[in-house]
Amino acid sequence: MVDHQVTGAIGKGFVVLLGIEETDGMDDLRWLAQKIANLRVFGDENGLMNKSLYDVQGDILLISQFTLFAQTKKGNRPSFIRAAKPDHAIPLYEAMIAELSGLLGKSVATGRFGADMKISLVNDGPVTIVMDTKDRDNH
Repeated sequence: MVDHQVTGAIGKGFVVLLGIEETDGMDDLRWLAQKIANLRVFGDENGLMNKSLYDVQGDILLISQFTLFAQTKKGNRPSFIRAAKPDHAIPLYEAMIAELSGLLGKSVATGRFGADMKISLVNDGPVTIVMDTKDRDNH
């Protein structure tokens, strides 16, 4: 929600909190979009994590989240120096929306870039996965 209005909502699927840093580019975005679209974390008939968004006809709610790059090493006030400035982040955020929409063959729900958003979710499982494009070998 932004200003008491719903900007995006989904049923079954992923809430993706997307942090973009200054060094991110289109290769990072494409790799991440493929990973997200094909990630098998939904339960199959045996209760095993074997199904992807495709298999369950799931949706994505994509939220820009610069605070994912908070550095807290010094002091008690986080630094967000690694987070991309809007002139770099907005085009990549918009490209991610297009990339995921293309991969899934449907629209991606979104928040509003840079807005003060109120996000509600039911974290089923709960399953929460952190993916960092700079650490691809571990994903």
